[in-house]
Amino acid sequence: MRDMEDLRKEFENFNEQNFNGNPAFCPDGQCASDEEVDLKDYPSYTEALYEKLIAPYESGIYISRWDIKEIALAAGDSMAIHPRKRMFELLMKYATSKENMQKVLDALENHMEEKIGIYTEMMTSFPASAEIFEPKIAKARKTMRIFPQIIQEYFE
Repeated sequence: MRDMEDLRKEFENFNEQNFNGNPAFCPDGQCASDEEVDLKDYPSYTEALYEKLIAPYESGIYISRWDIKEIALAAGDSMAIHPRKRMFELLMKYATSKENMQKVLDALENHMEEKIGIYTEMMTSFPASAEIFEPKIAKARKTMRIFPQIIQEYFE
């Protein structure tokens, strides 16, 4: 019985030391972080946008190759299936004008809203899943709030 109490105490200490703010132990990056990353800190703007928009860790939404294809189609571009990063690079080549970038961001926002709708439906149907989906929805909303900044930094 004593061994079980020692094990419980050790586990509690492990949790306190490692999960409180250590991003290596944060599921899906859910630990609080006040650090904002400037899009200009990346080697190229396309890489910065890829990190912010396509990486589920940052945006809260997984965007597949087919999703990128649909987003491109909604924005007025047509593309073949390639690896995700290559498809995003092709999408950014299409979005070299302010109008096309706005179309891409609008299509991406619509796509993210659809995913948020699915997440909300899951939370309604399965209330215990709220702790999983609420942080993802918050990240998606935060990502969508930087869309005007993207237009401003990229074209002005």
